[in-house]
Amino acid sequence: MFLTLSAITQNSVTIGSFQHLFPIVFAVCFTILLIKYSKRNFTDIQKQKVLHYFAWFISLTVISFHAYRMAFDSYNFKTDLPLYLCSLMAVMIPLFTYYRKYWMFEILVFWIIGGTIQAVITPDISKGFPSFDYFRYWIVHLGLLFIIFYFIYIFKMKPKLKSVFKSFLALQVYVVLMMVFNDFLNANYFYLNEKPKSASLLDYFGEWPYYILVGQLIIIPLFLIIYLPFYISERRKKLLCE
Repeated sequence: MFLTLSAITQNSVTIGSFQHLFPIVFAVCFTILLIKYSKRNFTDIQKQKVLHYFAWFISLTVISFHAYRMAFDSYNFKTDLPLYLCSLMAVMIPLFTYYRKYWMFEILVFWIIGGTIQAVITPDISKGFPSFDYFRYWIVHLGLLFIIFYFIYIFKMKPKLKSVFKSFLALQVYVVLMMVFNDFLNANYFYLNEKPKSASLLDYFGEWPYYILVGQLIIIPLFLIIYLPFYISERRKKLLCE
């Protein structure tokens, strides 16, 4: 189910091109430098504020993009609403950075890392630089990764093994909600009714509904792989303390 983004589509940003690699390199450098600077110079309140302001920047970028398209472009409520997982997380991310609840982190750490990595590696952008869509795409996906790594390194939040299953169950709630929206709008959000028209990884998972079931089976192993570095880190700490 996480592998529902069009991964092999024809778009304006070629994999490995400057338009693809530059935003990633910039985001990595920005994340490392800001985390280091925050550790050395920011108070706890300043750390919280800078992250919360950045979350609002991401959220408002998405909201502005959709408002712009509604006003000046052909906008289809059956296909264009920000209900796909990354867009939905981007709209709601200020709630997480404001309340900073651990249960939110447990869910989002797997959703964000699992859901954005493929989008970063295989971008699906209809219009390249300097389009609004280009900037919106990278701000959303790289911005979400920045926020989750800021929580990991600045606020020292780490998932537990049970977090894998909490995140999986929360994803099922999202799937059910998308089923309701799809039925109401006669839509296909999260590709629950049919696979995307363009080529995607779902083509390897069989026809409907089998590709949904196969996708579900992949999620927990994917989340466990994401959890593995945290587990190894905790084991090393325990061994050093013994």
